[in-house]
Amino acid sequence: MKKSQRLRVAAAAAALVVLGLQAVRPARNLGAAAGPQEVAQCYAVPADVHRLLVAACYDCHSNHTDYPWYANVQPVGWWLASHVTGGRDHLNFSDFGAYGARQAARRLDGIADQVDEGKMPLRSYLWLHPAARLTEAERTKIVDWAQDLHDKLAPE
Repeated sequence: MKKSQRLRVAAAAAALVVLGLQAVRPARNLGAAAGPQEVAQCYAVPADVHRLLVAACYDCHSNHTDYPWYANVQPVGWWLASHVTGGRDHLNFSDFGAYGARQAARRLDGIADQVDEGKMPLRSYLWLHPAARLTEAERTKIVDWAQDLHDKLAPE
């Protein structure tokens, strides 16, 4: 078999594999973001802070994700599903009211630290979600809210 024929066969096989991968899709996170256990239903969250949380955090940290078009392309969809699942495991604003006071306080401490240090939202998320980019003033609002609520739930 000539080199050009081998390349065509390899390309065709690769195309078939990529097409076959499209049939295996991960589950989608399409529940309700707001419900009786949602953070703003259970605790005082200023409207501007809630708006920032929804814009910058809820895709990965709630029960509802607004998926971009490229989530339909595998293996990108698997990678996104993994990020969303991991994000919800660490913090879920939709179920925040179900956390006990200590657990909620730990989560709030984590929110304050991660946002203050610029670790959240993830840089990889910000590349394609410019609305999630937080200014320093917006970061401060979220950090101050999280610290204030933390102090109410777990006073020293």
